[in-house]
Amino acid sequence: MLLAPIIWVLTVGIVYFFAAKTWWFPPPINQHGMDYDAQFMRTLIVVGIVFTLAQFALGYVIMKFRNDGGKASHSHGNNFLETLWTSATAILFLGLVVMGTKIWAGVHFDEAPPDAIPIEVMAKQFSWNFRYTGPDGKFGHTDLHLINDAGGDPFGLDPKDPAGKDDIMSASLKVPLGKPIKLILHSRDVIHNFFVPELRMKQDIVPGMEIPIHFQADKIGIYEVPCSELCGLGHFQMRTTMQVMSEADFEQWKQQQAANK
Repeated sequence: MLLAPIIWVLTVGIVYFFAAKTWWFPPPINQHGMDYDAQFMRTLIVVGIVFTLAQFALGYVIMKFRNDGGKASHSHGNNFLETLWTSATAILFLGLVVMGTKIWAGVHFDEAPPDAIPIEVMAKQFSWNFRYTGPDGKFGHTDLHLINDAGGDPFGLDPKDPAGKDDIMSASLKVPLGKPIKLILHSRDVIHNFFVPELRMKQDIVPGMEIPIHFQADKIGIYEVPCSELCGLGHFQMRTTMQVMSEADFEQWKQQQAANK
């Protein structure tokens, strides 16, 4: 007898916590993040309505058809109604998927703008490294045999290639405000995942593959970049930061890094 009211109370409580955004995402820092949140909210409202109606209907059925000591009966169901709600569910959820496809494809399928700043990303157990081009705008050649973490060269720059003399390496990601960024993702060992919650972006990094992803950050600040793919015993400590700074500060940082080489 008490099961139906318990289901209804739990349903109301769950809906409240979602509606009040008690545990929620950090605020987005670009247009992609805002579009992502809008689509997520549309999906949440639709499935929330379906969930609420289904749970209240479940409570009603429990109340109406509970065991009252009488003779048990059964039903063969209604094929028309089953076909109707199954079709409606498929159309509803496939429609939501189609609506969200453009947002996802804009990051993963569309090319980065021609003026996007290229940054190479090297993920390894259990750290991140980032490489920027110098004044020549070119990345130097690299060789796996030349990698020297202890010597501060996680990319294995070829000393014979003059294009790599001015390359800048950093253990944290620095990007200028409002400028398109193209990350070129590499993994040295196992599958890792590049994730910035405020960008609403996640991308697996697969060994042996070069994976591009692009974005733009529109709010100055420092944001956590954790690896969100279990990559070994030290996975918990594989994290760095992304610092979004003004264009002037970004150029000044690059100059300081070049002067320290």
